[in-house]
Amino acid sequence: MRAAKATARGMKGFARVTGRASKATVRTARKAAGAQGADRSGLNRLIELHAANAAGDSAFAIALAGTVFFAGATSGERGPVLLFLGLTMVPFAIVAPLIGPFLDRFSHGRRWAIGATFALRAFLCWVLAGTLGSGSPWFYVAALGVLVSSKAYGVAKAAAVPRLVPPEITLVKANGRVALAGVVGACVSGPLAGLAFWIGPEWACRYAFLVFTLGTIAAILLPKQIDATSGEESVDAPRTDGTRRSSGLPPKVAFALRANCGPRLLSGFLTMFMTFLLATEPLDGWETKTKSTLLVGLVIGAAGLGNTLGIVVASLARKINPAVMVVVALIADIAALVLATVFYSLLPLLVLGLTVGLMQYLAKVSLDSTIQAGVPVRAHASAFAKGDTTLQLAWVIGGFLGVILSYPAINGVGLGFAAVLLTAWAVFVLRTAPARRKKDTDQPVTAGG
Repeated sequence: MRAAKATARGMKGFARVTGRASKATVRTARKAAGAQGADRSGLNRLIELHAANAAGDSAFAIALAGTVFFAGATSGERGPVLLFLGLTMVPFAIVAPLIGPFLDRFSHGRRWAIGATFALRAFLCWVLAGTLGSGSPWFYVAALGVLVSSKAYGVAKAAAVPRLVPPEITLVKANGRVALAGVVGACVSGPLAGLAFWIGPEWACRYAFLVFTLGTIAAILLPKQIDATSGEESVDAPRTDGTRRSSGLPPKVAFALRANCGPRLLSGFLTMFMTFLLATEPLDGWETKTKSTLLVGLVIGAAGLGNTLGIVVASLARKINPAVMVVVALIADIAALVLATVFYSLLPLLVLGLTVGLMQYLAKVSLDSTIQAGVPVRAHASAFAKGDTTLQLAWVIGGFLGVILSYPAINGVGLGFAAVLLTAWAVFVLRTAPARRKKDTDQPVTAGG
């Protein structure tokens, strides 16, 4: 009896300490989100909203951990897996090019567009909670809707950020702060979603439903200036002489975007290829189901760590030369691929994952810098939406290649093929680089504010 009372007192004490720590963490996070004028411009609200987005997406991913997608990957039954990927990737490959132009046309309703992506995900997560493990075809439809809505949110958010940047910080630092909030949101939400998943996968979906519902309300309460279109124009608008740009983007911005497609495609490829390859044919000594799952987590987790390091580097670096950084990112990814291909083992694979995550973010920071310097302020929203849509599509293409090349009959050439493909893309990017002029040299752009 005494032991029970002592345990109860200990649990209450632990709950009080945890509650105080949580409140202190929230206060600190909100204070950081509103620093340097972000509270006055309303950027802090978007930062908090993005943390909620990442929290919901992480809960959704955890809920799917035991579904046919991952079960098929670990058992080698690729029919259901390919069906899942077809339903999630093919439609988005068609929808993605439409999202940016739609936002340009209806930019006066960005808050409602962002809110709609949350509301749809909330509804579909509730639907998923009743279909997990049942084999219902509605599982695939609902999962497709959640993934497409998540990508649509990314484009809508990219178009909204430029309207909320305070004068005290740069657009690049604002994007970095938003990205960091996403990392924090996912880290905080992950254990909660994991606890819900332990009770039952459907409860992780219901937890995601709650997060997305709160996000819907927060999105509608975003500052009204997100919807402001005064002085704004599309990057596809005609020039002053009545002609149109061939790509819709200035040459330097188009070059940075093409260069970014390489790291983004490799990210999609690595995620899918390693998930299937290491789950079905793990490294020596990692053959058990538990160890193979851990192996996949280590490699994919290394990419996540690299992405987080990229956020930190971009925040601390005083200056980044965008034109140089996007090329460095391509070369570093190629070198890591070659290393992993020649010395195929755990350490080179971890180095590959870390490099891919790090270079993907640094390349994206460089693209943000190039847009900031090379596109008129009135067209920032349009340029960010166009760029984010293109990069999302590159990830989808890379993911498809990763699935195709992970089949047992051809998985031995997967990493080598990716290295050759990325090298060819790097050559193409460098051959299409804009001519440098003495009066228009690339100046380093401040990354940290």
